[in-house]
Amino acid sequence: MSKGYQPPYSITTKILNAVAEISELLGRWSASHQGALSPQLRRDNRIRTIQASLAIEHNSLSLEQVTAILEGKQVLGLPREIQEVRNAFAAYEQLFDWQATNGVHLRAAHERLMLGLIDNAGQWRSGGVGIFREQELVHMAPPATQIPRLMNDLLGWLATTDSHPLIASCVFHYEFEFIHPFSDGNGRLSRLWQTLILSQWRTEMAYLPVETIIRDQQSDYYQVLGAADQASDCTVFIEFMLGALAQALRAGIEIESPSTLSVELAAQVSGETALVIIQALYRSPDLTIPTLATQLGMSSRTIERHLQKLQQQGAIKRIGSTKAGHWQVQIKENRESDV
Repeated sequence: MSKGYQPPYSITTKILNAVAEISELLGRWSASHQGALSPQLRRDNRIRTIQASLAIEHNSLSLEQVTAILEGKQVLGLPREIQEVRNAFAAYEQLFDWQATNGVHLRAAHERLMLGLIDNAGQWRSGGVGIFREQELVHMAPPATQIPRLMNDLLGWLATTDSHPLIASCVFHYEFEFIHPFSDGNGRLSRLWQTLILSQWRTEMAYLPVETIIRDQQSDYYQVLGAADQASDCTVFIEFMLGALAQALRAGIEIESPSTLSVELAAQVSGETALVIIQALYRSPDLTIPTLATQLGMSSRTIERHLQKLQQQGAIKRIGSTKAGHWQVQIKENRESDV
């Protein structure tokens, strides 16, 4: 290992503020679950994480299909995509068996993620690789001969750095993407490994579905990766990823924490999904079906079905046209919230 390796980045005011905000949000998120997430919530968030991380890699399976696969049900889909889901779930389930600074564990995780998908799963790539977006070369990874040294440097830095784990996890994510040490599966492994680094700081971070935010901001994700490449400095990527982590925590607090609205509507509406949808519409009445589906990690068809049922129950009302209107949430008898 090269002594004194230091990935190029700076600690900005934006980064410091984000670390402080995430720490505060994490405390609130943990407190809302009395210090421990329920097994059902852990599983639900893990499924959302897997679906979103694979969607970034062009896996077309919906949240409902991913859930069905993990429940052992038959799903119509491409065999490769179904295998990707099974592999990812197995890898995330094994998360606590690995150490983030251990190169053997890193290769084992890649083998678990890519089992049956590529021939050299768990092995460093032996040839050159370029990253293309829409047929344009956006990044040429370092030569294969340099991978052992570069990965030893990176893992050695991770083992000795005194940077906050939030920052260190973002740096590792970027550097790993830059090196691109495997022939395939680098993106999903970089996100898995950032989760591992964070979970070894705070266990509950293993179940934060930040991948859903990255999927929703995928073009920005690629843009900041490119900007960091051009600057030979990953500061902008750290800022982006910390923003995504904060956003995921805020969404978790808003969706999962009980509220007065939930209590008042509980007698009128049955089902957690319906309550979550109403909460979202109460906060943002202009939400469209696609945006609502993305925000809640559900399919548009599921959202449409629940909206129709909620309208039939009189829990919500559509005011104005489909494009220019908004939703009105009906709370109890004659009390309404028209926002």
